[in-house]
Parts: sequence; C-alpha cells; structure tokens
Amino acid sequence: MQGRFYDLEYRKAGLSDVLPQEGDQGYIHQKYMTELVNGTILEDTRAGLLRIAGRLKNEGGIQGLVLGGTELPPILRDGDVPGLPFLDTTAIHVQGIVRGLL
Repeated sequence: MQGRFYDLEYRKAGLSDVLPQEGDQGYIHQKYMTELVNGTILEDTRAGLLRIAGRLKNEGGIQGLVLGGTELPPILRDGDVPGLPFLDTTAIHVQGIVRGLL
C-alpha cells in the first residue's frame, strides 16, 4: 500500500486512492504476512479486515476496494460490505488475459 504503483495508474485514469490509516496498514501487513500467506484464514482476522473496509467506506468515502494481493480474495468476498465492491486484481488480470487471447 505504501508503494505508489496503483496511485500512478489511478491518476492516469482520473481516479484517486484512499489508504487505510497507518495503524490499519500495520494490522493488514501483519495478518497478511503471518497468516494469509501461509493459508491461514481466521474469522477474527476476517472481521478485522471488514472493519477496516467499513471505515474506509464510511470515513474515506471509497467506492470500491482493491484486493491487491492474491491472499485477500479467499478471506474477503465481494458483497461482504454492502454497497462496496471488492476488486480482485488477480481475477481482473486473468479476465483481461483471456479476453486478449480470444
């Protein structure tokens, strides 16, 4: 999240990004690196991530949440936060590749 790759791409498309607060970023990183990359999915972690997503929607005004890591879609699913689409970047890339091949 601290890398600006997405920010640069969003700007090209006329969009902007909203990052989680620093403490939330630390929580996400810790859970990602110690649980999710090892295939561990805990309901408490899921609830914590959904709280962060809800805050971003309610306080940050986001209109969509980018799941920018392959370990996030198994724990977060589109529809988990009403009115907030989750964008699975792996699925989006695969769909683009398939469209390009067809």
